[in-house]
Parts: sequence; C-alpha cells; structure tokens
Amino acid sequence: MKLPILLFTLFALCPQLFADTKPNIVVIVADDLGYADVSFNPQHPKEIVTPNLDSLAKAGVICRQGYVTGHVCSPTRAGLMLGRYQQRLGLYTGGEAGSGVPMSEKLFPQYLKPAGYATGQFGKWHLGPDLAWSPALRGFDEVFGFLGRGAHDYFKLDDPNDPIYRGTEVVKETGYLTDRLGEETAAFITKHKAGPFFAYLAFNAVHAPLQAPEDEIAKFNTGNKDRDARLAMGKRMDDAIGKVMTALKDGSVWENTLLFFISDNGGPLAQSADNTPLRGGKHTDYEGGIRVPFLICWPAQLKPGEWQSPVSALDILPTALAAAGVKVAATSVAGDSAKAEATLDGINLLPLLKGETKPQSRDFFWCSGSDEGWWAVRSGDWKLVGEKGTISLFDLSNDVSEANDLAKQMPEKVAELTKLHDAWLAEMAKPVKAGEKRYDMAAKTDEKPKKKKKNKKESIVRHSAAGTT
Repeated sequence: MKLPILLFTLFALCPQLFADTKPNIVVIVADDLGYADVSFNPQHPKEIVTPNLDSLAKAGVICRQGYVTGHVCSPTRAGLMLGRYQQRLGLYTGGEAGSGVPMSEKLFPQYLKPAGYATGQFGKWHLGPDLAWSPALRGFDEVFGFLGRGAHDYFKLDDPNDPIYRGTEVVKETGYLTDRLGEETAAFITKHKAGPFFAYLAFNAVHAPLQAPEDEIAKFNTGNKDRDARLAMGKRMDDAIGKVMTALKDGSVWENTLLFFISDNGGPLAQSADNTPLRGGKHTDYEGGIRVPFLICWPAQLKPGEWQSPVSALDILPTALAAAGVKVAATSVAGDSAKAEATLDGINLLPLLKGETKPQSRDFFWCSGSDEGWWAVRSGDWKLVGEKGTISLFDLSNDVSEANDLAKQMPEKVAELTKLHDAWLAEMAKPVKAGEKRYDMAAKTDEKPKKKKKNKKESIVRHSAAGTT
C-alpha cells in the first residue's frame, strides 16, 4: 500500500513527469474588476475579501503589469479569443466587437479541439448578439451562459429577452447567476477530469447592475451602497472561483492545470471601483482602464512568485497552445498583412516564467477609433496616451499613476512613440461600422459646423450607453 502512495507523491512533486501530459486549461475573466479590488494587490482597501483569489495568487505567478487590449468588455474578449489585436478585424469599440467576430475567424477552442480537448464556455459571450454567433458554433462542446452585453440581471435568469442558453437551447434557470456559472464550470471539470479539457469561465460580475444577495451585501458597511453591492458581488465571484479550484483539486487535476485569471478592463470609477494606484478607469487608456489583475497558475510547471515585466491578454492563447503542444506562429510580422492574418500577436510566456529566457522590451498598442478618440502605445517604460485633442507622455518606471505629463518636455519621445503607433495602426483594418481608425485633430479643426454637431451627438449617445458594454 505504501508504494502507490509514494509513486503518487513523486508524480505530484516532480514537474518533469508531466512533460508529456497535455495540461488542462482554464481561463477565468472577471468583468469590470478594479485593480485594487483584489486582496493580492498590496494597496487594496481593507474591506476587500477575496480569499480564493489570494490562494490562487500564492500558488501561481502574479503579473503586476498585466494588460488587456481594450478599455471596455467586448474588444478585450475578442482579442483574447483571437490571440490577435481585434483592430485587425476592424473591431475598435464595444459596439463593433459585440456585434460579432466574423465566423471565418479561428477562435481559442478551435485550436484545442483537434488536439483532443473537451471545451466548455460558461457565462458572458459578448462576441455576437444572437444564436448565429453562439460559442456553441465556435468550437465549444458545452455552453452555459448568455450571448448579449454585460448588463445581465443576476437574479432574473428566465428573461425571454435576455435568455440563458445551454448549448443553443434556451433554458429557464433560477438562483444567482455568478453562483450558477461557478457550479456549471465545476461540473464540467468533474465530468472531464480524465482530460484534457479547456474551460472558459467568463463572468459578468462585477459589471452593473450592482446586484447581490442581501445577506451578502449586509456583510459590508462602507457607507456607500454601490460600493457595498460591488464588494458583495466580488465576494460571490471569489466563492465561485473557489468552487472551480475545489473541483480541480478533488479531481486530482490541479497540479497539471494551466489557469489564467484576468479582468476584461479596469474598474469603472463611476460605480465605486478602486484602481489604486492607477490613474483613470474603464473607458480610458490610462493605466486604470487597461492594466488589470492578472494571474497565471500551473503548479506542476511554474514556481509561485511575481512577474514584473509587462504581459498582455494576447499572450494567453499562445501560452496555452505551447503548453498543449499545438504548433502555431506566435508573432505577427509588421508590414505583411497577409502573414499577420495567419499569426498571433501575443507570445508564449512559459520560457520567461520558467527563467529559460530573459524578458525583452515589448511594444503594446491600444485604439478605440475616431469617435471615442482614445489611443495609446507603450514601448519599454514609456507610454503615450491620446484622447482626442490631448496627448500625454509618461515614464511608467517612475510614475505608475501617470501624474507627471512629460509631453512638452520631451517632444522627440512624443514623435517617436506617435510614429510607432502610426506604423501599427497602418496594419489594422478600418472600423467595421463608421469613422476612422484614430481621431485626427487636424481634420477636426477643418470640419463644417454641421458635421461637428453630428459627431458630438454621436459621442454623447455612445457614452450614455457605455455602462452596458
């Protein structure tokens, strides 16, 4: 009896024994989660309670400079599923990405299914408004969730206007939506524990409407009702993540599961999110809108710790594919649009996280089109941020809060980073709906008054609807 126990122990403790075993892959995405609304951020407020995320952070790698590719929900989710900048397809805004990623595009699960993975999607899709765009038609074997925008009611799970689907069939559900997503994901893991499996758990928590069970809200007393509800929603999401972790451990697959956790964008300040120490929040390209809580955990292969170099949500797909032994090009080639369409924009992070290679300087890009007017580029520690008529330059190595604008002092650096962004933007497609790739300050000054009025009205409409993205 002792020999099997000894062998099991050696198997669990020796990563090399997993070298020829395909890992299970779990990707968890929170919605609108504040950078400081997790307790593995050392600057979190005292009221934050996320014990399961803390446990995950202690077992994995905390990426302190983790970025997403958009400052609202669906563009980031498109980039994550594609492994490519969503702007390559002309998807700049929440409305564009939420209206549907072309069915001809290859998404995350479609890389893994041919490699023998069972695939499941749970929660918010937001990459197409109706069944024609269903994740059940995009490579997922099992689906439980909703198709539309983030503002799904957490208690009304039988609304015919915003239904919950199992596969492509509408189902009538009861309970609290965050709980149900955690339960369904845990059940999928248990069902497929023989592996390998890919589970994509896409919460709509903690996106508005700010709803949680009253007894959960009562546990918080910050003096701000919205804040109390948001904290309760975060606590319930943490509980759901705990169910997923328990299923992995009970199924004896925890050690050989590669798990990622991110938020889809920064927390919205208007809804009492906390992005300390970052500037801004959702709907901006300041750090508070695009730098997010970011964890990577693979107990059999990665040592726990912190990673200080910048990483992107675009890196999740190539990292997962490398772990699964799926061969695919990992970097797009500047100036070669044909080849860029066949490759990924992210990189495989495993050699870096294992200490096999040293980090190199990387460039990161953001753009939300001419109507919204936001764009940014980070190269090394330098970051340039554009918002319509304003351009700001920051040295993130000394100013993570983006408090000291150096644009007037360093016009050469502004010109250098603008040129870098221009070159990237030239590779991207035109917006699929309307407008130009980037706000053109010179052109706007020459517009006729009537056209200016129209653009202003469109901008107001977009921002008034922003809470539903």
